[in-house]
Amino acid sequence: MDVEKSSLCNCVVNFLLEENYLLSAFELLHELLDDGRHDQAIRLKEFFADPVQFPPDLISRFNTLRVADPQSLLEEKEALEEKLAIRDYESRLAQEDILKLKTELQKKSEARLDELSDAKAKNGSDVQQSRETAVSELGPLKAKERQDLNCAVKEYLLLAGYRLTAMTFYEEVSNQDLDNWQNSSASVPDALRHYYYQYLSSTTEAAEEKFSMLKKNESLVKENDKLKHERQSLLRSRDLAEAQVVTLKKSLEILQKDVKEKDKLVQDLKQSVEQRKNELTTCKAEITSLKKHTEGAQPTENMTSGEEIQLLKKEIERLNAAKSGDVQPVGSINSVEEVLDRKDEVTNICENDMLSLSTGNPSECSGSTEPQNETVQDTDGTADNNEEFPKSDDSDTKNSSKDSVVITHNGLLSPPSTPVEPDSENKGPGTIQILSDTLPKIVPYVLINHREELLPLMMCAIERHPSSNTRDSLTHTLFNLIKRPDEQQRRIIMDACVTLARNVGEMRTETELLPQCWEQISHMYEERRLLVAQSCGELAEFVRPEIRDSLILSIVQQLLEDSAIVVREAAARNLALLLPLFPNTDKYFKVEEMMFQLVCDPSGVVVETTIRELVPALLKWGNKLDHILRVLLSHMLSSIECCPPLSGVEDSVESHFHVLGERERWTVDVLLRLLLELLPVVHQISIETCPYPPLLDSVGSSFPKPLLEKYAEGHVDWPTFEWLHDDCFPSLIQIVSLLPQKEDSLRNRISSFLLAVSKRFGDDYLTHIMLPVFLVAVGDDADLACFPSTSQPKVKALRPKNAGDERIARLCVLPLLLAGVLGSPSKHEVLTEYLRNLLVQNAELEGHLAMQNVDVYNSVRFLCLFEEHHNLVFNVIWEMVVSSNMDLKVNAAKLLKMIVPYIDAKVASAHVLPALVTLGSEPNLPVLYASIDAFGTVAQNFKADVIVDKIRVQMDAFLEDGSHEAILAVIRALVVAVPHTTESLRDYIL
Repeated sequence: MDVEKSSLCNCVVNFLLEENYLLSAFELLHELLDDGRHDQAIRLKEFFADPVQFPPDLISRFNTLRVADPQSLLEEKEALEEKLAIRDYESRLAQEDILKLKTELQKKSEARLDELSDAKAKNGSDVQQSRETAVSELGPLKAKERQDLNCAVKEYLLLAGYRLTAMTFYEEVSNQDLDNWQNSSASVPDALRHYYYQYLSSTTEAAEEKFSMLKKNESLVKENDKLKHERQSLLRSRDLAEAQVVTLKKSLEILQKDVKEKDKLVQDLKQSVEQRKNELTTCKAEITSLKKHTEGAQPTENMTSGEEIQLLKKEIERLNAAKSGDVQPVGSINSVEEVLDRKDEVTNICENDMLSLSTGNPSECSGSTEPQNETVQDTDGTADNNEEFPKSDDSDTKNSSKDSVVITHNGLLSPPSTPVEPDSENKGPGTIQILSDTLPKIVPYVLINHREELLPLMMCAIERHPSSNTRDSLTHTLFNLIKRPDEQQRRIIMDACVTLARNVGEMRTETELLPQCWEQISHMYEERRLLVAQSCGELAEFVRPEIRDSLILSIVQQLLEDSAIVVREAAARNLALLLPLFPNTDKYFKVEEMMFQLVCDPSGVVVETTIRELVPALLKWGNKLDHILRVLLSHMLSSIECCPPLSGVEDSVESHFHVLGERERWTVDVLLRLLLELLPVVHQISIETCPYPPLLDSVGSSFPKPLLEKYAEGHVDWPTFEWLHDDCFPSLIQIVSLLPQKEDSLRNRISSFLLAVSKRFGDDYLTHIMLPVFLVAVGDDADLACFPSTSQPKVKALRPKNAGDERIARLCVLPLLLAGVLGSPSKHEVLTEYLRNLLVQNAELEGHLAMQNVDVYNSVRFLCLFEEHHNLVFNVIWEMVVSSNMDLKVNAAKLLKMIVPYIDAKVASAHVLPALVTLGSEPNLPVLYASIDAFGTVAQNFKADVIVDKIRVQMDAFLEDGSHEAILAVIRALVVAVPHTTESLRDYIL
């Protein structure tokens, strides 16, 4: 059995070292040494003595770490003892089950050992070597195998009596539940021994076969996964191919339809060409006839010639109408000579018509025979006609010259019958077209820092180009002009967009500029998203009012979720610019929700911008201060209540507190900042809505007692003023009552708010309104004469109702009373008297519990966070030091120990050390031990030579006393200070 125990122990040692469970291995080393099993501990000794694994300098650095506080060590010890008792109980239950099966299992195991002993002796070395080879091929442990082995090792350690090692192993394996071993073939009683016997009893061939099967199974699983992945890829490829086939079919149908339509158009054009040819042939014959007729006419016969001239004019007009505008119209003819001069031109025009028609272009007929006016046919037989031919209007002489200009792709041409100078306005479309075509090609080759110089050209093209598609393309280029524009470049682009929006009007701003903004919302570069955020507030002025609170507000709302801080900050700033442009307040609650989202943003820059710019804009636009204040208090309360309780024990004081996470703590803190920023608005509205203006003070900013007494009669409503004592103060008391003691920063923020209220509303308001509310909340009596009858029940409801509520009030509300209400400069004497009652007079009463003293000391500790109250606090403590009551002296030492971490060296040297020296000279042992403990805290927190020297002198005096209890008290006090004090005091202690 010793051989078996040794083998099992070696297996466990190897497992712990291979799996890197060093804490468990270290604990097992100590337990093996305690049991005298040095042989099994040899490998562990060598491992932990290896300087490569554990360098001496690293160990020495660990030795200098801070020593745990004795109180915390005691608490951990108690927790471990409780846990060990539970583990002992579970172990006893398991041991009972094991004993029932032990005899039968042992008999079977010994029988197997006898049968296999001979075979093992013959081929032990070969089997061991082959198994090691096979095991080495298994690869890393799987999760299920690791859990089975961990459970088996834990079970072995418990059965072998290594409980400390088992506890350390249980804590070190934190990612698995070792108490819940799932039912499987590996889950058997005394599993590690079963594994050991099974390993010895198995043959080499069986083990190798099993290993090969495992490896084959793993390869098959991988191959199956690979085939599944390929199948999914093929299915996706098939779906994609089918979608492409459907798309190609639709495209083919559309192309076939277009081909049919173009074939039909070609036939129509051919018929039109044949018809025009026939008409031109007829016209040429008629012109020839007219020419002969005019040659034979006698100029002396005026009446006959005049009639013929009229007939010629009508015939020429009919010919012009027959050519359907293909020929430039001929002006009025006033004489026969003009007809004779025009006839050759008409002939040339008709010849050019024939030439044009013969090339397949029925729509072009010009007096110029230059090849530049010819058109180019498409492959389908249709002409690509890009020229423009305005018709002349005989009745409008003002525009006749402009309408008669023929625009070609090479420039402007005038008809031969009416030569005019090219007009600058007609060059406009050509120039804009050139700009629009060339700008996208030029931009990529311009240096980034000089691209803003293209903005005037780009704006001109966007503003004047007639095609919406081209304008959209240029606007897209404008927003994408620079990949990552800096602040100056964004400002230049924004100025260009604003100028463009001002020039093109509302509709084009909505349809061309805003869609570009929407496309940039999800851009990968934050500078581009920042450009969108900055554009929303500035472009809103140039769109219709109904677009401002719909599309633009949606863009801003989406930018509030952006991951970049600068984008969210810009969204908050531009939302403030956007609010005055809204046509109404229908979207108020949506905007208010966005404001609170920004106030609770994790970035301080966003919060600062929101409080400074957006909140005032929202108040001015919506004028709903009461709703904002109500939602603010509700958000703070819900943020704390959603956190888990400090303790799971029901009806305990700790279960009433909530453990705040970093996110919740930040949310409450920024909401308290917002509340402080809204206080001036509350004060101003309270002044403006005062029902008794003559009773205000001369300055008009505070509330004197006569006004409060008049208000207490309850004849008028004063909602904003009443909100403070009816809603705000009770809500703050409820919030602070949910905070644990360590949340000093939030209590400090609430105290600052209360001090700001007393400063703005005046000393009378502090005395007759604020102070009674908080006195009642801590359980003291107060005068409620200045409260109306409707408010008094609400204040009285704040009084603690049982012992638990009283302790919560001492822990949570009393610090606010001391620092936030009585901490006002005008209440210095009242604060001194109140502290004296708490620390001196109440402590002298019989039956005053020590727990109550600790709660009060915590409030005094919080008061010491404010430097202006140090002298006041130490004056009261000195009264306790020089008192003849020994309990007060002990309490003074405890209070000094609690205050020391929150003061500086100057205050400690001037106030704390003299008091402790005085207490240390007392013959009363409890006072002496309490002062020694406080000296240890001073040594732990201060390294000044003056303070250290005084501590050494005082410690020498304590040690000279010679009593065993004094020496232990000095050691306990100074051992905690060793890692934190100076070299001289450390040498003195050691």
